Amino acid sequence: MAEYTLVAEPGRDTGSAASRRLRASGRVPAVLYGHGLDARSLSVDARELRHALSGDAGLNQLLSLKVGSDTHLALARSLQRHPVRHTVVHVDFQIVRRDEVISAEVPIVVTGEAKAVEQEQGIVEQQLTSLTIHATPDRIPGHIEVDISALTIGEAIRVSDLTLPPKVTTDVSPDEIVVLGTITRAAIEEEAEEAAEGEAAAAGEEGEAPAEAASEGAGEADSGAGGSGGSAGDSEEG
Repeated sequence: MAEYTLVAEPGRDTGSAASRRLRASGRVPAVLYGHGLDARSLSVDARELRHALSGDAGLNQLLSLKVGSDTHLALARSLQRHPVRHTVVHVDFQIVRRDEVISAEVPIVVTGEAKAVEQEQGIVEQQLTSLTIHATPDRIPGHIEVDISALTIGEAIRVSDLTLPPKVTTDVSPDEIVVLGTITRAAIEEEAEEAAEGEAAAAGEEGEAPAEAASEGAGEADSGAGGSGGSAGDSEEG
């Protein structure tokens, strides 16, 4: 992963009022810590920070953070955003080493189309949107892809089915569901309606058969009665 150079200014004033003034000037309050360094208050340009973290790596972008005459290899570990404008109001930077294994949260990206699920009027539920992985800073992937092309109703893609890059591991349970193909409520209701209609039709056919049999029996009875009457008449005439 290529590093992004970000320049920070040390020695900012602390406190809410000072932070508001800093943001008004287009800068973001920040803190740098890690590897025995006492936490240092500093600030970075808001636009440069946005550019640094807007690439494929996102928050896992490896940074070459220049603070005065010092340069630190760092990651943006925590971003606080404004509740309405969603702009970054504070950021924590953590110093890392190239040879150390660290933890990172990596987004899971769904690819492909689950046509078998769509044909059954189902939906694809992504139950796990990110995965905690362990790797050296230069091996942290920007994202992890999961192909749902072969997914069917009732089938799940689990953590054990994910393909992780070399030397990247995770402690998340291999049985954890990432994506699930499931049927929708509308499809369930439609199936129930079709089943009810089928049962009603079958019941109607069964009811018609006895009625027809009874009608035929009545006709035979009438015919028999008429025949008896004719014989009686013939006898009287005789």
